[in-house]
Amino acid sequence: MSNSYLGNMYNDFFGPGSGGDGKPPKFDDPKKEAEITKQVSEDFERVKDGKDIIGVRKSEDKGILGKIQSSAQDKNKDDKKNNRAITSADEALNEARALFNNADKPVPPMPTATTTSDPVKQEQPKEKEPETDPMEDLNGLIGLSSIKHDVKELTDFAKVQKMRKDEGMKSVPVSLHLVFTGNPGTGKTTVARIISRIYKQIGVLSSGQLIEVDRSGLVAGYVGQTALKTQEKINQALGGVLFIDEAYALSQENDAFGQEAIDTILKAMEDHRDDLVVIVAGYTKPMEKFINSNPGLKSRFNKYIEFPDYSVDELEEIFNMNLNKYEYELEEDAKKHVREMISQRKLSRLENFANAREIRNLFEEIVTNQARRIAQLENPTAEQIRIITSEDLLDKSLEDEKKADTASAKDEKKAETSPVEDDKKTETSLTKDEEKAENSLAEESENFDTPLNDESEANVFSEADKETVEEADKDTDESAVESLEQINTAGDSEEETPTEDAV
Repeated sequence: MSNSYLGNMYNDFFGPGSGGDGKPPKFDDPKKEAEITKQVSEDFERVKDGKDIIGVRKSEDKGILGKIQSSAQDKNKDDKKNNRAITSADEALNEARALFNNADKPVPPMPTATTTSDPVKQEQPKEKEPETDPMEDLNGLIGLSSIKHDVKELTDFAKVQKMRKDEGMKSVPVSLHLVFTGNPGTGKTTVARIISRIYKQIGVLSSGQLIEVDRSGLVAGYVGQTALKTQEKINQALGGVLFIDEAYALSQENDAFGQEAIDTILKAMEDHRDDLVVIVAGYTKPMEKFINSNPGLKSRFNKYIEFPDYSVDELEEIFNMNLNKYEYELEEDAKKHVREMISQRKLSRLENFANAREIRNLFEEIVTNQARRIAQLENPTAEQIRIITSEDLLDKSLEDEKKADTASAKDEKKAETSPVEDDKKTETSLTKDEEKAENSLAEESENFDTPLNDESEANVFSEADKETVEEADKDTDESAVESLEQINTAGDSEEETPTEDAV
């Protein structure tokens, strides 16, 4: 141990700061002071000779310098412990930061215990699908030609203003908030999701996520909670797009809750104008009334995009797209019937027609009918499973199925009971015939055995019989005479009229 190191320890113990004047401290007990001074001198001389004072005395009798060295060593140990504690604290902080950054990511489920000794294989995280160009996705949508033009125009303007701002030039302030109007199923949500990705691509938004809400996702049940609930959705949408479907439901008469949500959204649009886009959507007329009901809304939403209804050709193309997506195929005869069904639905629901959503429902109904038909086959082939026939286009209701089941059950029951009923009918008819025959024989025997009680009745019957016989004889004689006269007349005419041979 060097003298400088020992001197430093000695100065730390007795130097400035120990007593305040650079002198050794004074003790109240003179004997204690003399003892300490003696121990320090001995330890100092021993250290100068290169000897170690540790272990010379017992731990409780080491001397002042030994205590100083022990305290220094203890201090070094404490410093190492503190360093390890600091390192552990830094590691814990880094872990907490990692967990905080991954808070929005789904946590994989913990492996469950198994009865076998094989180690549980953890599921590999699914690979993310490769991101596509949002502008290409927009151009790939069916129809919506005017929407594509408006979105491209808006995107080009925002892109150029961002470039000017990056170069230090003045940029024209423009509101990126949008109003989507149109009937349901016209692609408003899909286009909003694509716009959020386009804004992220050109650098207008930082993350580009889409948070979709409606009135129920913003308005709470108690006063004061609506602002908190709305602010929570706004925080989720920061860096992306907040899409409010059927936004006109927030503006109703005497609705303090809806107005509270609107005020919170307007404030967030002003505070986060550079990293938040709000898109409100709904039917055309209610949305116009909603925007005009509040001066703050009217000043911030000045860009309207109208989504028209799809034509029959576009709806049929959407149906075929679903067929290709899920690997189905229509028979030739069924194709024309599908188009007829689409036209019929569109004409019957002009005001409340759901466009692409209606086509999706129609597709699901047809696929369900096809599954019901295929399930009745014993060993269907892959071709049968893929093909949709005209029979699958007919939606058999539950009542029709019940009626068919009831009719088949009746037929089966009738087929089972018909032989028994036929035997019973045959036996009954035979019994009735036998009874009739016995009754008729009994009546004849009674008539035959019973004598005439009155002679006048016998005389009457005999006189009637005589008259009948005489009339019959008379008629017979007259008919015979007439036939003889006809024969004679014919013979005379033949004699008077000569034949060709005679001439």
